[in-house]
Amino acid sequence: MEQARALYDGNDSVHAFDHILRVTRLAEHIAEMEGADRRVVRTAGLLHDIARLEPDHHLAGAQRAQDLLEDENPAFVDAVVHCIESHRFSTPPHPETIEAKCLCDADKLDAIGAIGIARVFGYAGHHNNRLWTAPLAELREEVGPNRRAYRAQWGGSSDYSPSHELLCKLECLAEGMHTATARRTAAQRHAFMLDFFARLDEEALGRM
Repeated sequence: MEQARALYDGNDSVHAFDHILRVTRLAEHIAEMEGADRRVVRTAGLLHDIARLEPDHHLAGAQRAQDLLEDENPAFVDAVVHCIESHRFSTPPHPETIEAKCLCDADKLDAIGAIGIARVFGYAGHHNNRLWTAPLAELREEVGPNRRAYRAQWGGSSDYSPSHELLCKLECLAEGMHTATARRTAAQRHAFMLDFFARLDEEALGRM
């Protein structure tokens, strides 16, 4: 555990070691429920963001993990590497094994619900983004149907708020879960998150 912690000294607060621990615990729980190899999932969880600061961090992290695990059984290493390289929700390669699906789902679960809300506001504060700009109904029209293109164009703007991130990414995550275990948890977290942002609109408009 301490060896893994030392690998994350440079990460920002949203992707710091507490994120790693949450994802690892979630992934292990999903693995237990889904009959996956917990050792593979635990190892991949602890290493999945070790190259977070690099471009294509999922691929760079997979390569670094392979180097760190060079003395392990090759089949085990390959399983861990695939988990790490496929853990991003919208970027290939996509998870093919049950262990990779457990990690991918756990990483997405940590982006929604109460902790997801905390993380998106933490990110906004760190980047001096506005905390609120307009009600969700207005933002939904502004964003339009191509959420990924909007996020790619405007995600670096100071006017890109947590509500924008909800529409462009967070509200899409629950429907993309791979495992039944994660889908059950995601439904609860998703509902809580939507309730929060609806109330945020009301309070921001001075209605509550």
